[in-house]
Amino acid sequence: MRFFDDIPDDYRSVVGTWTLTDDAIVDFARAWDPQPFHTDPAAAADSVFGGLVASSAHLFAVCTRLFFDHEDRIEVVAMLGKDKLRLPNPARAGTTLTYETRCVGKRPSGSRPDAGILTLADTVTDADGALVLTQEVTLLVARR
Repeated sequence: MRFFDDIPDDYRSVVGTWTLTDDAIVDFARAWDPQPFHTDPAAAADSVFGGLVASSAHLFAVCTRLFFDHEDRIEVVAMLGKDKLRLPNPARAGTTLTYETRCVGKRPSGSRPDAGILTLADTVTDADGALVLTQEVTLLVARR
């Protein structure tokens, strides 16, 4: 477990990987984002995407799971914000996503001496190295 004080200014890490399957994309989308290009392979083939793609909500959920399971886990108290979110390319069924993060800002909390503010720049790439998600996440992180 990493606390605020354990995280260097140049912190970088591969958070994890996740393989998107047709069934997982469809199941998630039926519950949370039932657009045809997420739920129906035939309709997806005729869409602007040319095939089944994961919803943005699915990608957020994958990132959340991988961040929680990360062996270099950060002691997060709360998420304070998600900024500069971009989805430049679709995340397609059958690809393996790689989630990486790096520190782009770090300061002690002005109101909570037991915590610090950490800003991470995240990237998620597909198996071909194309970016499918970029974001900056600001976290309240416990101090030792």
